Amino acid sequence: MAFDFKKEYKEFYLPKGTPSIVTVPKMNYIAVRGSGNPNDEDGEYKQAIGLLYGIAYTIKMSKKGNHQIDGYFDYVVPPLEGFWWQDGVVGVDYANKDSFQWISVIRLPDFVAKEDFDWAVREATTKKKQDFSKVELFKYDEGLCVQCMHIGSYDDEPATVEAMHRFMDEQGYILDITDQRYHHEIYLSDARKVAPEKLKTVIRHPIRRR
Repeated sequence: MAFDFKKEYKEFYLPKGTPSIVTVPKMNYIAVRGSGNPNDEDGEYKQAIGLLYGIAYTIKMSKKGNHQIDGYFDYVVPPLEGFWWQDGVVGVDYANKDSFQWISVIRLPDFVAKEDFDWAVREATTKKKQDFSKVELFKYDEGLCVQCMHIGSYDDEPATVEAMHRFMDEQGYILDITDQRYHHEIYLSDARKVAPEKLKTVIRHPIRRR
């Protein structure tokens, strides 16, 4: 049975539809940085997703090739995630998507070392005849956060965020979004296949004690 991060770490991937406080440990990711509206058909964001999955599946399927990763175990590729910000904006201005800056990521199992990641980039570049130079190994220690499961369109997220911030305030915390701590989304649904009103997205914001 393949290891499924969503099922094994439900506190990080399957929170309830009401806000909660969570401490997120340091994790390793495949990452691509970019900017602009994620809905643009030929934009950077759509291209970044293709690059991420190219590397993610190269690492997952390494067990069938010559590069054997020390400590490898079979696993389900974790969901797509994104860290988002806009210059001069605390939080997110959903009405101005063209100004988005983002780091699009997919979590890596801890057994993937830098040399394994570098191998995967070389392997994908050769096999897929595509430029993977934008992909990086990204380590992130998210720490103390408020989070909530949002069900519905991405454009309806402000209502969930408002509930998160009310809860955070009631619990004695304040928002701690900085140039190193970001608005974070985890996409549990495929937006190409799921109706907007049924999309499941984990929304997470960094906080600190008041």
